[in-house]
Amino acid sequence: MRAIKKIHKAEYRPIADLVTYSPMPTRSLDHLDPFIFLNHHGFQTYPPHNQGLPFGPHPHRGMETVTFILAGDIMHKDSSGHESVIGPGGVQYMTAGSGLIHAEVSSDEFKKNGGDLEILQLWLNLPADKKMMKPSYIGLQREEIPTFTLDNGKVKVQQLFGEWEGNAGAFEENFPITMSTIYLEKGGKFEKSIPQDESIFFYIVRGTLKVNGEEVNFRNLVEFKNEEAVISVEASEDSVLILGNALSFNEPMVAQGPFVMNTTKQIQEAYADYQAGKFGTWTH
Repeated sequence: MRAIKKIHKAEYRPIADLVTYSPMPTRSLDHLDPFIFLNHHGFQTYPPHNQGLPFGPHPHRGMETVTFILAGDIMHKDSSGHESVIGPGGVQYMTAGSGLIHAEVSSDEFKKNGGDLEILQLWLNLPADKKMMKPSYIGLQREEIPTFTLDNGKVKVQQLFGEWEGNAGAFEENFPITMSTIYLEKGGKFEKSIPQDESIFFYIVRGTLKVNGEEVNFRNLVEFKNEEAVISVEASEDSVLILGNALSFNEPMVAQGPFVMNTTKQIQEAYADYQAGKFGTWTH
């Protein structure tokens, strides 16, 4: 079994009236190269006639976002002209690359009617030779994402990146990465072999899991040692897990605000380019 190095509890960091927890970066864990940031919004219930999500227009460069919608919805708009509303079970994948401006807000319907909301956003670093690539975005609803089951249907896997059990992921990745959203019924279990030199991203969104026999509650991120290959997971109750793995870039990383680059000079250039209007024009 691949030994657990440490379990990191998500820190409570509300944003306005949005319930938010973050397990990375925290005092105990900066990042797990190339997984660099996670915000877990909710679970909470919005009343009718609410303001919705507070993420108005803002820039990014040098990284990617993967956004998981478990409850509620999220409307994406960006300066490249992409626009979509993705609902429960859907996932958004945005490559900021050389730079864009985007907004992530609630749909007019959600703001009018209210409802349950739970959304997570994970930031992925981009390797140095891809940081200035052309920006892109794709949003997929639940039914558009390849799904398969394990353990006689007790474990349902949404395959997002890479391949598992011969099932290809929904998105074409910009560097070798495997990632899944996994829904487990109580008692459901699986084992997965992950190359021992790869970083593992293992975050429990809902429920409680036995990880290599150790019980871990939701809103915890499990950090593994780089040894052995197999991880064993069993659900103590109905649970949701985000599981990813990738080789570390082992490159310098400077993250400041919405920009993730390799040097401080590149961060300064990002701010200058944004202020000079080089990230596109916001017309919404």
